Amino acid sequence: MPSSVMPMSMPTPIPRPGDGRQVPAAVSTADLRKSYGDKLVLDGIDLLIPAGSVFALLGPNGAGKTTTVQILSTLIAADGGQAQVAGHDVATSPDGVRAAIGVTGQFAALDDLLTAEENLLLMADLLHLGKREGRSRTKELLARFAIADVAHKRAATFSGGMRRRLDIAMTLVGDPQVIFLDEPTTGLDPRSRRTMWDTVRSLVAGGTTVFLTTQYLEEADQLADRIAVLDGGRIIAEGTADELKGQIPGSHVRLRFTDPAEYERAAAAFPGAARDDQGLALRVAGDGGLDALRALLDRLDAAGVLAADFSVHTPDLDDVFLALTGDGTAHTTPPHVKETPR
Repeated sequence: MPSSVMPMSMPTPIPRPGDGRQVPAAVSTADLRKSYGDKLVLDGIDLLIPAGSVFALLGPNGAGKTTTVQILSTLIAADGGQAQVAGHDVATSPDGVRAAIGVTGQFAALDDLLTAEENLLLMADLLHLGKREGRSRTKELLARFAIADVAHKRAATFSGGMRRRLDIAMTLVGDPQVIFLDEPTTGLDPRSRRTMWDTVRSLVAGGTTVFLTTQYLEEADQLADRIAVLDGGRIIAEGTADELKGQIPGSHVRLRFTDPAEYERAAAAFPGAARDDQGLALRVAGDGGLDALRALLDRLDAAGVLAADFSVHTPDLDDVFLALTGDGTAHTTPPHVKETPR
């Protein structure tokens, strides 16, 4: 590891909202940097992730998500900056980090010639668990991930969802404190994806910290306590899903009309609304709240205008992602989005 990567001191515990208790940081980084030749991949990444939470790292292809996971899991060295995982410095105590983590990559790392049980027992041997402990742990995980009934079938015969469940079960053989899930539901059907979400929730309920990278924005919205958006090698926004959505303008009410005369009267009542003359619809900006909606309907009533129907739109994580990352080719912060302080 380059000499510029210096050991870091223990991070300050994070206050738990509401009760004032302190929560230790499971993962922390400061000014983490990585380049491949003249290509800058990570340009000073700062993270502070509480233990027992789900953290999601979003970003377009090539943003540096997998590189971040590889550095934190000691698979590759950073060029600069500092990082700790489960209280161990990745530069000076890589063995401590490896003993405390589990990593599930984008593709299931199974031996297709072995059965589910044999894959788990092999992992137990690699982790130097005793024979009795390895068998006990294997039995527990087969039951936990609902694959006990196929324990003696070869992994090659498993569906994508079953392979993913077995892959995560193998990650848990060593009872890790922190699990890195790098796009764990890629290629899964919706039912298998939701089963995987339930698995992640159960892990966190048991005290495990999950560091998730994903391109499925619904996945981050469903699972993550906090979300960071990575683009151009930098964290350009971070917060809860609701906080990120709140940064993006675009809440509006769409009013649709069947009578052109009613449409024109409504347009006169809302001169600032965006018009859709072909669809006889107006888009009226607002915050999406009940008070704003009530005021809009009162205004329609006062103008004597009758709308055929209306719909309310508020920004979702898709809107956040597109507003923050644009086409994903370069880091640009839209003028209406505040950059995360560094």
